[in-house]
Amino acid sequence: MSDLSETPSETAETAVLPAGPPTTPAIEVTNLSRWFTGVHAVNDISFTVERGQVIGFVGANGAGKTTTMRILATLDYPSGGTAKIAGYDVIKYPGEVRKRIGWMPDHYGTYNNMTVLEYLDFFARALGYKGQERIERIADVMDFTDLGSLSDRLIDKLSKGMGQRLCLGRALIHDPEVLILDEPAAGLDPKARVELKHLIRILAEEGKTVFISSHILSELDEMCDSLLFINQGKIIHHGTSESLRKGSAETSLIEVQLASSPERLQEWAALAPNVTFKDATKNGGRIEVDSVDDEVIATVLRRMIKDDLPVTDFHLRERRLEDAFIEILGEIEASGTPIVS
Repeated sequence: MSDLSETPSETAETAVLPAGPPTTPAIEVTNLSRWFTGVHAVNDISFTVERGQVIGFVGANGAGKTTTMRILATLDYPSGGTAKIAGYDVIKYPGEVRKRIGWMPDHYGTYNNMTVLEYLDFFARALGYKGQERIERIADVMDFTDLGSLSDRLIDKLSKGMGQRLCLGRALIHDPEVLILDEPAAGLDPKARVELKHLIRILAEEGKTVFISSHILSELDEMCDSLLFINQGKIIHHGTSESLRKGSAETSLIEVQLASSPERLQEWAALAPNVTFKDATKNGGRIEVDSVDDEVIATVLRRMIKDDLPVTDFHLRERRLEDAFIEILGEIEASGTPIVS
């Protein structure tokens, strides 16, 4: 890919390369830092991504996501620490890393008077594909990203969604094992977002490792195995969305629907132990239970039924990921200590 020409030379590479076995993590970052003048963009972060996982890399604009991803893509030098892709150090062996990654930046360069087919052909040639093999690789990518009908379209005339599919196709030409996608859904309409999520799920099912950044949590929740949160250059959470929602919560919010007046729920909650009535809804209300223990919550439901409340629906209302993230930031600000789950 053309932007890889910005990276360091590969003179450090030798004939004997220290690649790890297939069990080596897809991505391994250790005490990684990157300083710019007056800015500590990445601050001593460490994390591991196992092969075949889809990891959401989450943080506000300016949190350090793109800087970290550019280092992983061999487009920038770290100021300290190490980063490895499939066992290869990104500084010592950039050429081996590039063979194994597909890099999709948050925006891609367009060229006047170049069609979709010519664009993919250009990068296939740059990657060393020749003859029939080049034709087959381009055809496979165009089929996967559904670009076949757009082969003669000028790339500077594509919609945002079509352009993102083209950029993903470019990243897939050499069939990489690790995909690094920087804000791929930014600016897409709802239909294009759904299409992109579908493509990423297919790639995950094929066993590829996908490292995908976003500042919109709802985009990542359904398709990621776990979430990696970065804030002001530091990792503050690495775990599943479920563990993030639970966090350090000590109470449970329950939504209850009744086949009768909502006032009955409020009257019942006023006398029930462990329960506080929060607010009414059209057919019931929300109550807070002073525990996150499943047995305590189940006891509340049994007590409702025993007391002849006509319950038609009873479910735990999980915290939104955005709320959980804000809570973590508040805990960090209060304690001054990063929280990594």
